[in-house]
Amino acid sequence: MEKRIGPVGPLVLWHAERMSKEIDPIRARSALAVIRQNPGIALFAVSPLIALVAVIWVFAGAGWGIAVALASLIAGGAFIVRKR
Repeated sequence: MEKRIGPVGPLVLWHAERMSKEIDPIRARSALAVIRQNPGIALFAVSPLIALVAVIWVFAGAGWGIAVALASLIAGGAFIVRKR
């Protein structure tokens, strides 16, 4: 670990990037297992996005609601799939 003196004293610089290749498959399997056991957790996690799409659908129209939903799905997929 690398140490550097910061404004409030010595800081220990540590990053999990070295271990990310080992952790990611384990975390992915664990997350899928949780979703399979209780899909309500996943629904609760995305409920603000669902509410936002519903509000946009009502006030701006179906086209904008569908566009926001698709953009959110693409952005979420890119966030999950991208390399760290």
